[in-house]
Amino acid sequence: MSCIRTGQGPTLVLVHGFLSGTAYWEGQIKMLSNHFDVIAMDLPGYGNRTQETGLNNISDFGATILEKLDALGVKNFHLMGHSMGGMIAQEITLLAPDRVDLLVLYGTGPMGELPGRFEPIEDSMAKIKKDGMDEAKYYTVASWFNKGSQDVNFESGLRLAKPVSLNTYINGLQAMSNWNSVDRLNQIMSKTLIIWGDNDRSYIWSQPCTLWQQIKNTNLAVMPGCSHNIHLEKVQLFNQIVFDFLTQEDFSETDVSLHNMITKSKKSNLSLPH
Repeated sequence: MSCIRTGQGPTLVLVHGFLSGTAYWEGQIKMLSNHFDVIAMDLPGYGNRTQETGLNNISDFGATILEKLDALGVKNFHLMGHSMGGMIAQEITLLAPDRVDLLVLYGTGPMGELPGRFEPIEDSMAKIKKDGMDEAKYYTVASWFNKGSQDVNFESGLRLAKPVSLNTYINGLQAMSNWNSVDRLNQIMSKTLIIWGDNDRSYIWSQPCTLWQQIKNTNLAVMPGCSHNIHLEKVQLFNQIVFDFLTQEDFSETDVSLHNMITKSKKSNLSLPH
């Protein structure tokens, strides 16, 4: 199935990233569908849609998801996007600001050229055109985990990546490198949670920091000792943070103190080191 819909409650849409698919959200779907109407769909070219060629434009990916939600009769929804899916989630929020209630941007950023990535996107393109995709897929997926290829989730991640075609692979890299939302972040009005692992090698600190400082109404969760795939590395903690954000209307006294501290930090343009 290229689209999964399960659970009851407010609608939560999950958008996966590059070389991924709906299967990556299994741990989130299992828990969050107890409280939400969860919709997860494979992007064209990925997951169970690898027979199609993936798109080369982030905005087109966003429009595709909105069309599917229209077909499902979904108007308003919470939205969570990971990695390239976080870029798509930003674009969806900009395309349809009145439809996105709460927004979770996870392991992502507003700079599509991915500054500070484990290798420049141009190098990845050159390598796969010269040497093929197998090695590139292996080291790309390994870079998403703190333990690299030794992580228990590495093999399942690699199985998702392997069927992705050469054209889809290149188109995905082009879609990211040609996209940027930095100058549009102030247009995002949805309350937003930003989640980032402090060992993320795909999106270095400048990426989530820019989201945190430029989107008006944001909270930030930095996960220590995690890489790009926190939702697999620390599944229970990740799910709890997302659940709390999506369900809590009011801050506790502790949360208020933390919120005030973060607000002061944002006003002073704090940039934490990485």
